[in-house]
Amino acid sequence: MTRFREAVRGLLRERVLDAAYELVTTEGWGRLRVAAVARAAGVSRQTVYNEFGSNSKDAIGLALVEREAEQFLLGIQRELDQHRDSLNAAARAGVGFVLGQAADNPLIKSVLTAARGGEDDDLLAYLTTRSEPVFDTATAMLDAYASDAWPEVDAHSRSLAVETIVRLTVSHIVQPAASPEESARRIAAITTRIAYPAPVDES
Repeated sequence: MTRFREAVRGLLRERVLDAAYELVTTEGWGRLRVAAVARAAGVSRQTVYNEFGSNSKDAIGLALVEREAEQFLLGIQRELDQHRDSLNAAARAGVGFVLGQAADNPLIKSVLTAARGGEDDDLLAYLTTRSEPVFDTATAMLDAYASDAWPEVDAHSRSLAVETIVRLTVSHIVQPAASPEESARRIAAITTRIAYPAPVDES
């Protein structure tokens, strides 16, 4: 019975998030209201509050971003698996995948369009000023993967490289500086240089 309740609750949560996703991508985060999410999901406002807490809008925003991030991380792992023989090639493929997907992702496009238009769009904070949950998840996954795939990289260099690739990739999502392909090439080159620093000539 407990498992059944958990399954039902999981389905309910997904239904609410699906409804919120549709509203955000069509109307923008700034206009999102818990009542509208509840109507779209076919549940009561109290049900939404019970699931996401009294500060439901922020909780829904974080859950939406974390759900998208999970899908991105699964895609990144598939890309990395094809390039385990080269950290540079893996980094380039992984970053290229993220930047290419982000350019067409409805949720990210909605958030960035609102922010660039000067609208009050707090959802962007989950990629910038309140990014710890997404950053921590991505960093932990990539650090564990890199430790297994490229054990010759020392722990300190690996930690720096992983933090750099995560932060630079998110930065290029929020504010692209070049094409996804060129940005991926440059970020991969920086990451590889950090992971495999040139020896210092002390003569």
